[in-house]
Amino acid sequence: MMAYVYPAVFHLNKDGSYTITYPDLPGCISEGKTLNEAMYMAQSALAQWIRYLEDEGEEIPKSSLIEDIKAKKGEFINYICADIKDAHAVKRTISIPRWLDDKAKFEGLSLSKVLQDTLAERFG
Repeated sequence: MMAYVYPAVFHLNKDGSYTITYPDLPGCISEGKTLNEAMYMAQSALAQWIRYLEDEGEEIPKSSLIEDIKAKKGEFINYICADIKDAHAVKRTISIPRWLDDKAKFEGLSLSKVLQDTLAERFG
């Protein structure tokens, strides 16, 4: 897992909502109706943008220092962190009792899918 941290500019709109932009990531924009939602959306947008850059083989820009960004009236700047999980499949050898294997085959279950779902639920 890689963690990326970028400064985000939160602009307070007249209706009380927020628009979020990233000076280092032109085009990466999000919105939230409340500050809590805006923080969540900022993290989500950052994660999606970084994944997109990785998938496209594009260079991930270096993050600016927060003190190098000037906020305008009605704005504040905050660091946002996004953890990017590597979703590429890896092969693992596992051992299970034969009776479980027989039962899984009978039920038509994919052991890979069951293991992925179980681990994802456990680790979030």
